[in-house]
Amino acid sequence: MVQASQTWLTLDEFLALPEGDVAYELVNGLAIPKMAPQRFHSRTQKALLLILEHWGRQRGEVGIEWSVTLQREGKDWVPVPDLLFVSQERLPKDFTEDGPCPVPPELVLEIISPDQTFGGMTEKALDYLAAGVLRVWIVDPKSQSITVFMPDRPPQIFRGDRPVTDDLLPELSLTAQQLFQDAGIV
Repeated sequence: MVQASQTWLTLDEFLALPEGDVAYELVNGLAIPKMAPQRFHSRTQKALLLILEHWGRQRGEVGIEWSVTLQREGKDWVPVPDLLFVSQERLPKDFTEDGPCPVPPELVLEIISPDQTFGGMTEKALDYLAAGVLRVWIVDPKSQSITVFMPDRPPQIFRGDRPVTDDLLPELSLTAQQLFQDAGIV
């Protein structure tokens, strides 16, 4: 198991770290351990994966905790979103590496864990947008909501049976109610 880095790492040094039981994100040059998911987080992630996998099968790639190389405040940043979607058009056709997603995905999904705050996740969503991600969904199992962040627009909160639809993600339609019922936490 890799210990959290207390020394500054370059992107190459971070990517060369051995794999272990804990996922790490590169933030401000430090390897920061990602929180281990709990039951509701895990169930929500699974339900989202099934929905996205069915929708995205012919459109691109859905990744579960697939790291992505981005820039944050002019520094290398390697977050590990709970889920992401990158289209066939964005992902280089010759990309065959077993490594991080090399381009900003169209969609990043982060699920709030019990010891995370919506404010902290909002900051992360804004960092994703600034790095070129086109949509960020912050999914909150506790409040049973999906907050959608887009560039140059205020966030939209979806609860209950209000459908989450988006021209960027054609034919993807779900509701928070459907998601949390599928996750078995309603």
